[in-house]
Amino acid sequence: MVTLMVTTLLFDLPDGFAQTSKVAKVSAKLPRLVDVGADKCIPCIMMAPVLGELKKEYAGVLDVEFVDMWKNPSAGQKYGIRGIPTQIFYDANGKELKRHMGFISKQGILDEFQKLGIALKPITKKET
Repeated sequence: MVTLMVTTLLFDLPDGFAQTSKVAKVSAKLPRLVDVGADKCIPCIMMAPVLGELKKEYAGVLDVEFVDMWKNPSAGQKYGIRGIPTQIFYDANGKELKRHMGFISKQGILDEFQKLGIALKPITKKET
């Protein structure tokens, strides 16, 4: 006899970071990071705050999108996903440059864009 225990974890996404239910679309001419995952897998849960920070700190510089492939299975097929989470790095013209599978830190993401020749600078807050 085999016993299987399954645990489901729920988490809240940071403010200003919404899960996208449809396949990512190209927006303004910005470099883009698409994270394809699910809201209940452990490494995906670990990615949520990283993606939220990037979305906030690099608004207008980097387009960050989360696609939940458990809620939108066709996204997994469209992106050719073999495991989650998968981060897909795009240039400003929408050309895929690189993929990474598994958890990656915020600095790891910024370093990957740098290696790809895209230097991202966070937005600066204006003093009032």
